[in-house]
Amino acid sequence: MMRYEELLLAELFAKADEGYRTFIKRLLKNEKINVIGVRMPTLRKIAKARKGEFEAILACSNRYYEINLLKCLIAGMLPFDAFTKFVDCLVSLLDNWAVVDSFTAPCIAKHRTEFLPFIERFFADGSEFAVRYALVTLLHYYLDEQFLPRIFAYLRTCSMEQYYVSMAAAWLVAEVLVKFYDEGVRFLEEGSLDCATRRRAVRKACESFRLSAEQKVAIKRFR
Repeated sequence: MMRYEELLLAELFAKADEGYRTFIKRLLKNEKINVIGVRMPTLRKIAKARKGEFEAILACSNRYYEINLLKCLIAGMLPFDAFTKFVDCLVSLLDNWAVVDSFTAPCIAKHRTEFLPFIERFFADGSEFAVRYALVTLLHYYLDEQFLPRIFAYLRTCSMEQYYVSMAAAWLVAEVLVKFYDEGVRFLEEGSLDCATRRRAVRKACESFRLSAEQKVAIKRFR
């Protein structure tokens, strides 16, 4: 397995961009994360080319940002039954917002009810990036009228003290406001969100071109 990992790392380092590495390091705001500097389009090509080698890549060490991202990118290509076998392991490896936000799995879209126990488990985990993953997954795959009550229930009970949780919750609320404006306003009126998350949500919603000027003026009262 070490030989496989060495070859994979050699490929990644051959495609590294030092300027991009510096850029990503600055965005991640975590000096402990080792970054090679491979751009996302290149990583997606590698993931697609190596999708049949998922278990070999999963066995690689977690020393590098790009290795963990490749694990999540390939897992996202799996059918639902296979994906759910690995998702707990992968969520336990999450240590930054960029990998979380790239960890999408289209198979969830057709199995939303079946995936809810996983989302509940990630909320219960309480760790910053497991909770962020749960929130971002709701945003990607559950943002319709059927699941709004459940989304609001999660937002009411979710602790927003951790920065990347608060930012994900704000992003989710902003998208609710864009797609279901009246319901989103009623949720804000409840006062369930802490001040920082509420302000971030309003700011992000106001950045959207999908809300009217009048709607933006109206929600600014929640800042």
